[in-house]
Amino acid sequence: METSSTAPVSKSVREESSLRFYLSYLRSLIFTDPLIFLSTAVLATAALVGSLFDSRGEWQHRAARVWARLILKISGVSVRVAGLEHVNPAEAMIFCANHPSAMDIPILFANLPVQFRFLAKRELFMVPFLGWYMRRSGHIAVDRGRPREALKSFDQAAAKVKEGCPVLLFPEASRSRTGELLPFKSGTFYLAIRAGVPLVPITLNGTRYVHKPDTYHVRSGITEMVIHEPIPTANLTVANVAALSARVRQQILSRLVPAEEWRSRNSR
Repeated sequence: METSSTAPVSKSVREESSLRFYLSYLRSLIFTDPLIFLSTAVLATAALVGSLFDSRGEWQHRAARVWARLILKISGVSVRVAGLEHVNPAEAMIFCANHPSAMDIPILFANLPVQFRFLAKRELFMVPFLGWYMRRSGHIAVDRGRPREALKSFDQAAAKVKEGCPVLLFPEASRSRTGELLPFKSGTFYLAIRAGVPLVPITLNGTRYVHKPDTYHVRSGITEMVIHEPIPTANLTVANVAALSARVRQQILSRLVPAEEWRSRNSR
């Protein structure tokens, strides 16, 4: 009797869940995505115009922060932030975050209280508006398919950090399609050691739920950004790259919540 009475309920729940999913996807395609594209075009254009008068990138970064907060507002994404006490705006740092989703970028721009530069794959610099903004704002392109050119990019980034400008990068080098932490590329840690500045791990949770990679489905939800204690690199050499990578990975994993668990904890 119990089996027969609970089966229709289970089916009803599945149908309701499926209906909510498709309605959410439809809303994203009709409302959220067009507003995101429009906001990106408008704010990138404003940043490009401002770059003609501001060679230090302050105007461009302010425009990026406005864009990021607007994207989060349009998408209905809220962010819980922990560990801001580990960020010293007066000190050059390298930030190192996991990368489950494209939503990571507006979350970082909106919530890190420093003006930083991205070290990003060269393909992003080919995207209209976004790529134009990134070039004019001093972000650094990395061609990972050409190791010698990639090494030059890391040296360029190290010089920028030594001048006092923080840099942010994703050591996985691309978004995770499974939600699991991908293997880290060694270039991140080579850069930190060459620059000789603290390396700050960041754990991002929930971003895969609000925007799954390779889809146009953006939905509301709660996310989290955890800033870990800085790891000093001043006395390290390139022989310590593997050990530094392992330490950063351990820090990020210490607060990383699996995507399905995060969804069940924070569904709304």
